[in-house]
Amino acid sequence: MIEAKTRAWWRATFALCLGSFLVFINLYAPQPLLPGLKETYGVSTLGVSLLMSVATLSLALALLVFGPLSDAIGREGIMRVTLLLAGGCSLALAFAPNFESLLALRLVQGFVLGGLPAVAIAWMADEFDKPALLSAVGLYIGANSLGGISGRVVGGAAADIGGPTAAFLTVGVLTLAGCALFWRLLPTSQAFRPQRFQLRVALSDLAGHLRTPVLLAAYALGGINFLIFINQYSYITFRLADAPYQLAASSLGLIFLTYLGGTVGSTLSGRLAQRFSPAACMSAGVVILMLGTAITLFDSLVVIIVGLTVNAFGFFLAHSLASSWVGRHAQGARGSASALYLVFYYLGASLGGFWLEPFWQWAGWQGVTLGSWLLLSVTLVIALGLWRVEHRNA
Repeated sequence: MIEAKTRAWWRATFALCLGSFLVFINLYAPQPLLPGLKETYGVSTLGVSLLMSVATLSLALALLVFGPLSDAIGREGIMRVTLLLAGGCSLALAFAPNFESLLALRLVQGFVLGGLPAVAIAWMADEFDKPALLSAVGLYIGANSLGGISGRVVGGAAADIGGPTAAFLTVGVLTLAGCALFWRLLPTSQAFRPQRFQLRVALSDLAGHLRTPVLLAAYALGGINFLIFINQYSYITFRLADAPYQLAASSLGLIFLTYLGGTVGSTLSGRLAQRFSPAACMSAGVVILMLGTAITLFDSLVVIIVGLTVNAFGFFLAHSLASSWVGRHAQGARGSASALYLVFYYLGASLGGFWLEPFWQWAGWQGVTLGSWLLLSVTLVIALGLWRVEHRNA
């Protein structure tokens, strides 16, 4: 097993963080473009938001394929090939002739983007000892947030210069360049033991995970939290693109620098979990996310940015620990267990627009805040339940 802070640990962790960074650049680059694309194609708020929803939905479905498949054939090949295909999809998006083509390509891109997230944490659980796993997962999820930031900032800035075509071309080229480095750095697994793929066994493994209360609770917590968190960012772009703010795409992209709060939260998650407990910190993360959501009710742009930063810290703190919780509590078939967590996670993201849209139509951002608090109250109860389980088993 690879121990924390060794040369092998740093190389493997850097490679997986780079891969994660590239995945989330591609997934989130269109988000600051949504208000402009809404006007260009004459579609509704919910319609243009489908550019995000179809990608996260197909990504969620892909996890059901790549997770069990990785338990049978290994994990490195899946990560390498799907990352390469994701970059190719971004290049194709640059030349999409209409909105329907954009949607179709995003559907395909979401599927191939699912390869690396489906298996990366399972790869770490195979290769790293427990302290190394906790630290690596925190850094890996921190790279998620950095990729999300970079995709939105780069996408927004490039769109102001050359429109959506420039945004997608830029992201595609960056992805292919980074993919070459990822292929070179990712080490070959030493601890992986293949299991012959059988559909019946794969379905049985998935059913077993769903029948495990401590896993199901983590799945629900991650999915509901992400449903709220990521879709808040979509609706805040519509709020800030309108009067009195009227921010351009490049400025909307900069709003996503608030994700840096998430980078801090995920990076500190391992240390905080060792000092207190994983479930206690998950509970704290949900409370912080609720607090940040309340702060965004103020009209000041500066205060809104503070609220979004607080949101990001709380969300990624809870997400990092829920994700590693699954890796530690799964009894076998870790690839499918980790993949199932991400299925719930991205399924939540794809459904968030349908949950928040009625609140947005009813009362604007105040409605979005109310809708957010309703579901976050549920995840707080779940996190507190895991905390009780943790104390009982201590």
